[in-house]
Amino acid sequence: MKSETKNFCFGTLALGQKYRSLALDLASDIQQYSPNTVFLVLTDQPSDFEHYAHVLAIKHRQQGVYPYHDKRFVISEAIARFETCIFIDADMRILGQVPDNIDWNTGITARTGSSIIKHKSKKKRDFELISKAADKLELNLKGVKFVHEFLFTVRRSAGREVEFLECWDAIAAFFELNGFYTGEGNAIGLAAAKAGLPVQFDSEDRFPFFKDRIEKVRISKGQADPAEKLAYFTRQQALEHPKLLEIEKQFLLWSKRVEKVYRVLRLRLTTLRNSKFYYW
Repeated sequence: MKSETKNFCFGTLALGQKYRSLALDLASDIQQYSPNTVFLVLTDQPSDFEHYAHVLAIKHRQQGVYPYHDKRFVISEAIARFETCIFIDADMRILGQVPDNIDWNTGITARTGSSIIKHKSKKKRDFELISKAADKLELNLKGVKFVHEFLFTVRRSAGREVEFLECWDAIAAFFELNGFYTGEGNAIGLAAAKAGLPVQFDSEDRFPFFKDRIEKVRISKGQADPAEKLAYFTRQQALEHPKLLEIEKQFLLWSKRVEKVYRVLRLRLTTLRNSKFYYW
């Protein structure tokens, strides 16, 4: 990898063939639109990225029951090396030039979010767990924010970012032990509030990007031409849903079920052995 002087990097999580393939497209975008910017990728197959000089591919074994909370390990690796990490989902694309001189605020800057109470969770039980976590952390939920985690930055903040990641560890374990496997945006908000890490929202796009959910909203509001993004939708669909034989589909389904059972058991054992987790 070439010598790097920038004070920021991009980071993502790419576990499994589907997400590695998506991240490779994103790597090409970064190479084109943000030359010499490091793209830090936590992945189960670093060799897939070896022909990209700007990619720092780090071997990672999925820790969570599902991979959502593993995003914190991307932030941890990135923030240890750079002042700022721009976390971007692997299924996104960058469509235009990324300025080198973006002055991100300290702490977390997310493209979008809300108060955690306003956002809530679709399931009543999940919100009860969020509330319980806030009580144990001695936080008033009225002051906690929910972060949409597909695109956000973390900038060092006098060590508070380290405490933030440690809190996220504990919250992730608590949520998953109670069967709440998604909702990492809730964990981010709770951990940031506990660590005193500032959270702000900035809906101004600092660089053009493609995110399928965002683009569909833009199209529905007449803010985008669907024909202009058709190639990106088609490419994403092809990578996310490759044609498989029925026996291959069944094998993947069975494998995922076995892996989930294994990871639940591993989580319980790890939590019992590790004193850094809160025993709630």
